[in-house]
Amino acid sequence: MYAKLVFRNAKRSVKDYLIYIVTMTICVTLFYSFLSISSRYYQPDIGSEYNFTILSDGMKAAICVITLFLLFLIRFVNHYMLRRKQKEFAVQSIMGMEQKTVGRLFFAETFMMGILSIAIGIFLGVFCSQFITAMLLTTYGKSYELSWTLFPDTVLLTIGFFIFSFLIVGIFNTRTIRKTKIIDMLAAEKENDPELKKSRWIAAVVLLFEGFTVWMLLTGVQKIVFYYDDRFAIPAKLMFWGNILFPAITLLWSGFWLIRKRKTGVSTLLPGLLVCTVLNTVMAASVPALTSRYYLALGAGAINQYLLFLLIDLLFFICCVIYLSSSFIVAWKAKAPEHRYKGENLFFFGQITSKLNTTSKTMTLICVTLVLAIFMFIAAPILVGWASGYLDIRSMYDVQISSRYNDVYDEENLPDDNYELVTDFLSEHGIETDYDCTFSLYLPSKDDFHNRMKYDFPVVAISLSDYNTIRKMLGYEPITLSEDEFTTQWQSIATNEERDSFLKEHSSILTDAGELTLSEHSFYEEAIGETAYNSYTDVLYVFPDSICENLLPVIRNRYIMTTESISYENARALEQAFSAEYPEITDTGVSYAIRLNTLQVNTTKASNFVLQASMLYAAVVLMVICLTVLSLQQLLDASQYKYRFSVLRKLGVEDTHIGKLVLKQLGIWFGLPIVVAIIVSTMVIIYFIQTISAEISAYIGFGALMTQIGMTVSILALLLICYFISTWLLFKKSICRATAKEKKPSFSSPLTRPYNQRRL
Repeated sequence: MYAKLVFRNAKRSVKDYLIYIVTMTICVTLFYSFLSISSRYYQPDIGSEYNFTILSDGMKAAICVITLFLLFLIRFVNHYMLRRKQKEFAVQSIMGMEQKTVGRLFFAETFMMGILSIAIGIFLGVFCSQFITAMLLTTYGKSYELSWTLFPDTVLLTIGFFIFSFLIVGIFNTRTIRKTKIIDMLAAEKENDPELKKSRWIAAVVLLFEGFTVWMLLTGVQKIVFYYDDRFAIPAKLMFWGNILFPAITLLWSGFWLIRKRKTGVSTLLPGLLVCTVLNTVMAASVPALTSRYYLALGAGAINQYLLFLLIDLLFFICCVIYLSSSFIVAWKAKAPEHRYKGENLFFFGQITSKLNTTSKTMTLICVTLVLAIFMFIAAPILVGWASGYLDIRSMYDVQISSRYNDVYDEENLPDDNYELVTDFLSEHGIETDYDCTFSLYLPSKDDFHNRMKYDFPVVAISLSDYNTIRKMLGYEPITLSEDEFTTQWQSIATNEERDSFLKEHSSILTDAGELTLSEHSFYEEAIGETAYNSYTDVLYVFPDSICENLLPVIRNRYIMTTESISYENARALEQAFSAEYPEITDTGVSYAIRLNTLQVNTTKASNFVLQASMLYAAVVLMVICLTVLSLQQLLDASQYKYRFSVLRKLGVEDTHIGKLVLKQLGIWFGLPIVVAIIVSTMVIIYFIQTISAEISAYIGFGALMTQIGMTVSILALLLICYFISTWLLFKKSICRATAKEKKPSFSSPLTRPYNQRRL
């Protein structure tokens, strides 16, 4: 009997469970599609040079951690369903059914819908996993082919996780129903609105912000006392003084309000703090930018400290805007009476202001979460592109051996080795080579070796013949130099300003073998690897061979290009053999390092994919949570405040106008946190891009970045549109259903009608 009742109730309430099914289906789809990569049955053809275990283990750990957020979403959606069906529970209890039985029936209903969501989600996850597979194979430079495969271990893990989640949430729901009084269930949808109490959480936020402002003021005073110089450029001076002036103004405004206007409430304090927050944000953001531009010394950790101030200012900005939103609407309504009394605007303003007053904290949390999700969407391709571009510079050769003399102070201890161990290993394992170049890097003057300073190493030089050999290895054209000329080779990370300034100051060089003048072709920018440069330098001299023969060699490197890619096992064995023979730090002070393209690419690509997939997964999960909360809040309002809309219908408001009113209300409810989040996210992303513009230009390219951002914006827009439309349709349907009851003629007997409706 209970089984039939469960099936009947589930079939009858399928529309009420629609939002539950959709949300759970999305969660299951995301979980299965991303976790399928870690399946032991998943064996993509990515080549012997890659170890897929690194990627699989990383994905499993990342997905399991992020999925903990889904427990909150599952609990919230179940809470929504519990609120929706309380009146039904009360009727069942009045008819004689025990409340624990009611709870079990509700648990069975939700569990049945959960099983349906799992089945649909796994089916859709098979399709979505193709997107993840395509992204994976693209990362490894492999072609993609459709393969509809169901992985048993991933299926079992998905079913186990969600069933366990449903059981835990179901137990809490059953206990809630057992402890709730029948009278409270019957009054869950009472016509009178609950008492509106404006949230007081903003007072605690203001106190915390004032404390951080004092910290920012003291930090600004400290920096100006120890690091300020009158010779600084005007932007740098403004930065130093602005980080004292604006925090001081913030504190003065708070003190003025505390003395003069404290009786008027915190809403009079917040507008001034909002303006001060914008100014503090600009000043805090200027510190990292101007520090790198003017090479300012502000002490260890100064950049991170002001980035923390920037984050705090942005969070407080969000809190102020959300909290003051209802005040803005009230002020606009007061100044525009022609709009206040137009149509149903009076009802609309009352709905919005009362809701914003009571849910400002929730709206703020949603807005902050949306900012984080949007930033993760945009930052994921930037960070991955940066890492991939850096990989191309870092591992340009199949075998790359380098040495460093940073801790060597005697000339006899400088490295001078041909690394024959590598030659023997390649020969033993049958690995043929196309190019093999062992070369030295020289100091223009021997005095540079003895007079060098830590973190300020001199520029080294390479002979023309070795430089042309490296260029040939990489497919570049060779260059020519006269016997009294030199040229320069630059890293791609160096800016044009840095390069032009250096060349202007070094138009000629005095070496131990004579003076050289800068060649007509003064620089080359093709990438040749980062180990070809001295420590902490972005430029390399290219000297004629006759000059280098008379200079002091301080670095000994070897670059090898093999005919075929070295397998992962052989690469690991060569790395271990080299490390045993040439330790990273020797007794003489020389440090050795070996980079094998196979290992570098394997580790970096696996890390990049795990980073990108986990960030996208986390962003989608956070986005779904935020949009689900916004949707369910409004759907709960549809049932809680449907009496208001029925009154409007009795007053003669047409259904078309009610639909427009619902659309405006949802537009404000969705639009406020989303618009604020987009504004803040845009500022953060622009600042982030400008901060690493050199890296983006060198490793990613702004064209590719704009394409990635465009795709991201499209995905976000699609999610927002789907959630908004579905919420609007369900909300409108609920209101129309409520108002339709008012239009239905009654055929009951007079004795069954309410007293005030009987005819005497």
